[in-house]
Amino acid sequence: MSNVSTQTKETISTKGTSQDSAAIQKTASTTVIEHVLSRLKDIGITKVFGVAGDFAFPIEDAIVGFPGIDWVGCCNELNASYAADGYARIHGIAALNTTYGVGELSAINGIAGAYAEHVPIFHLVGMPNLPAQAAHALVHHTLGNGEFDFFHKMAEKVVCASAIMTPQNAAYETERLIAEALYHRRPVYMAFPTDVANQPMVSGATPLVPPKSDPASLERAVSAILEALSAAKTGCLLPGVLASRAGLQDAVQAFVDASGLPFATMLMDKSTLEEQQPAYIGMYEGKLMDEAVREYVESCDAVVLIGAILTDFSTGAFTAHLDPEKTIDIRHHHTQVGTKVYPNVEMKDVLSELARRVEKRNQKPPVQPGSLGPVKGAGSDPITADALYPRWADFIKPNDIVFTETGTSGFGMALALLPKGAKFYNQTLWGAIGYATPAAFGAAVAAPDRRVVLITGEGSHQLTAQEISQFGRRGLKPVVFVLNNSGYLIERLLCKDPNIEYNDNLSYACQRRLTPSFSCSRRRLYERQQSSGDNFPRGVLLIRRPSDSRQRFVQSCAGRSLLPEAEWERA
Repeated sequence: MSNVSTQTKETISTKGTSQDSAAIQKTASTTVIEHVLSRLKDIGITKVFGVAGDFAFPIEDAIVGFPGIDWVGCCNELNASYAADGYARIHGIAALNTTYGVGELSAINGIAGAYAEHVPIFHLVGMPNLPAQAAHALVHHTLGNGEFDFFHKMAEKVVCASAIMTPQNAAYETERLIAEALYHRRPVYMAFPTDVANQPMVSGATPLVPPKSDPASLERAVSAILEALSAAKTGCLLPGVLASRAGLQDAVQAFVDASGLPFATMLMDKSTLEEQQPAYIGMYEGKLMDEAVREYVESCDAVVLIGAILTDFSTGAFTAHLDPEKTIDIRHHHTQVGTKVYPNVEMKDVLSELARRVEKRNQKPPVQPGSLGPVKGAGSDPITADALYPRWADFIKPNDIVFTETGTSGFGMALALLPKGAKFYNQTLWGAIGYATPAAFGAAVAAPDRRVVLITGEGSHQLTAQEISQFGRRGLKPVVFVLNNSGYLIERLLCKDPNIEYNDNLSYACQRRLTPSFSCSRRRLYERQQSSGDNFPRGVLLIRRPSDSRQRFVQSCAGRSLLPEAEWERA
């Protein structure tokens, strides 16, 4: 993650300075939407993802004309919400703009996913004007019943805070929503009636100061942790995604270095810290993945979770068993040691104190992390999972950004030992298929100087494949692998009858013929792009199963999940 979160905290915690005075003075000569955009720019937002819509025109006009903020158009609102999510996972925060009703409801699935996975997104929504609302007019994009707050009420369930902006409340509500988004690391909802967006501001407000730890509670929490670690003969750390969302990877690493404790990560938390270091012992997924890691973690006298969330996918379908009495759980704003909860303590303060006061032990890591094994197969051999996934692992380079789709590609790549600087992203908790393709686009926008690798299946990819066109439009060149499973493979593995009709989907070969502009998969096109410098993706490589192997499955290199045999398509 970038240093946006640090910059943000510095911005909103500056009190009594010229910056605060400037924030108040801005309101005297700016419109409502200009004020909001100015404050979003102050906290590090430079891109707004979205789709054009008439009720959102005043917002979109302001975005396009606002210095330092760029409009990033997407193919549809769902894709835009996923792209904003992917962008925020790299950059720290993101912004999304949609129109009323049809646009915001299309995006609500992505917003819900960001809420579940603690990804802060500012959702700017254009609404019908105030006279139309007062008259209960039957305008387009409504339910035809004269209700205009219905969609706002729907959104309230999947955001941590919301407001309908007016000239009177815009200054205060902007500061409140910024503070809420950063405190909870979750989306917020900001609605603008069309006739309000360009009205002049008539109010002012100063940035809200972020909460600080209660000193007494902090001391009790840190002392309890240190006492538990001192009494433990063995211990380990489980760094988690909440630490990443708060931009605290350096603080977590400092605690790892100071303590001398080994650490493992779960699926949702993969690449929270560098995997190329002596303290890393591998993936902890209960009984689903590495048995040696599971045995060690669960045998420790003390296990410290640092922002790790124990979801079904992260715990190997709840096969991970951590003794609550031996578990220390450090969260954003509270800490639990055994069964004792210490409220009003901030994660960054706990980590800082632990790194300063912990006694370092020379505990040799009991397990050496492995990867996906040696590369197997050659020539015309069928590409099984054992042949494919080790090649993918070797393909990843230092500093790559890897997005995997919900399902088999995410689980398969979880055991890959990442090179230095590489980051792994997967929508582990919300798990919406189709997420990865637009999210990878958002990540590429956030880090155009880094290589983005997308690994997805054809069932997921076909939901959001339109966004491939946006890579070319913006001159971004990711590497895209599409694994053709001839249907929804993860669903086949979960349901009673793998071959039941609802797990089939449109043949990917047919899709490619119907939508060649989305594919870019033929070698001739790829070579032409490389030689001419055309602004298209580096190449979408389709991997398909032989038609006669529909019933045949092979055990994956993870040792538990199953993947179909596959072979490279030779264009």
